[in-house]
Amino acid sequence: MMSERKEFFFISNNSIGDTGLSGGDRIYIELARGWKDKANVSIVGCEEASIVSKREGLTDIVYHITSPNLKLKNVFSLRAVFINFFVKLPRGIKYVLKNRNIFRGECFIYSVSDFYPDSLPAFLIKIINPKVVWIAAFYLFAPAPWQKDSPYKGKDALRGFLYWLSQQPIYMVIKNYADFVFVTSEPDKMKFVTKKRDASRVIVVRGGVDMAASSRYLEGGHCISAADRKYDACFVGRFHQQKGVLELIDIWQKVVQNRTTARLAMIGNGPLEEEAKIKTRERGLLEKIDFFGFLDGEAKFEIFKQSRIVVHPATFDSGGMAAAEAMAWGLPGVSFDLEALRTYYPQGMAKAPCGDLSAFAKEILKLLEDASYYRLLSEQAVNLIKNEWNWKKRAADIYSMLMKGVLTKNA
Repeated sequence: MMSERKEFFFISNNSIGDTGLSGGDRIYIELARGWKDKANVSIVGCEEASIVSKREGLTDIVYHITSPNLKLKNVFSLRAVFINFFVKLPRGIKYVLKNRNIFRGECFIYSVSDFYPDSLPAFLIKIINPKVVWIAAFYLFAPAPWQKDSPYKGKDALRGFLYWLSQQPIYMVIKNYADFVFVTSEPDKMKFVTKKRDASRVIVVRGGVDMAASSRYLEGGHCISAADRKYDACFVGRFHQQKGVLELIDIWQKVVQNRTTARLAMIGNGPLEEEAKIKTRERGLLEKIDFFGFLDGEAKFEIFKQSRIVVHPATFDSGGMAAAEAMAWGLPGVSFDLEALRTYYPQGMAKAPCGDLSAFAKEILKLLEDASYYRLLSEQAVNLIKNEWNWKKRAADIYSMLMKGVLTKNA
């Protein structure tokens, strides 16, 4: 059985909007890219998921479209989230029931997130055909409303409460019925170990980086010197409560107070994008911070080439791949000392005490002003990504762990 070509169905039915790229999207796209030569890979999902996947170069696999593009205007609003949920979930379930014969034998079903439109259709397939191997992605535990480090405060409290509340049932479903669970960091691993599922079947995916472009640049001998780069730092990621984007404006104001020429590039989009721009204007930093929206590929790489460091000010996170992309270009990083980031970035990234904006700013300034310290962390960053984050190797390793786990499960 193990010598046959496997059938993988990626359930990506929750994609909201066809622009941007979440960490979970990046993971499933790169795993599909890495596995399609050794297995038959199909994506079962909404039209938005197919648009994003094809835009990222995933054109030579099979797509099963569960629902047409909703073309929601403001995909970050609660209204859009509810519309997406109540349309995508029933259509995903209907597609599975209507096409149940697709999911035959011991095929692999990978729900690419814990959100219901992804995970419940996968669970339904598992019920219909217990022989399938269900791989459930669970990349971030929603913070409980009473947690001190919860980023959902004030006007975001309701959104945070609904997120936490809705996640509790699906956590129990995944914990009790999934054959494998993908998590992004070591601290989350033991939360899914049960009597029926040992630690070998809870796989820390973490993420990866395509090193091709950065390796060519760094080895080409024509790198822009750090002193000549346009930006002192760059941020890349979602403009979301968890990512510390508003805190970053405060941090950058402290940096500018000590280094008046400092400039920051911010790449990404999300629900806090406009609020971040308003705060930047109110703090008088319009000449010090440039907003680029969502960028990918060469456009994003050009910002990396013109930046000295990467800032990752997440206040609540299970890891985060975005900083790793910049570190592959030789950019040392600065983050808060979150537990997950200690295993994600054990080197190449300076850590500030959680919530201490002044200490974060000081770490930025130290990297900008201490050339030997900068070179040390820059070299550490490149070596870390080269040795542990290469997507091609990560995809192959994860596939091997899956196959080994299946053998153990069937023994």
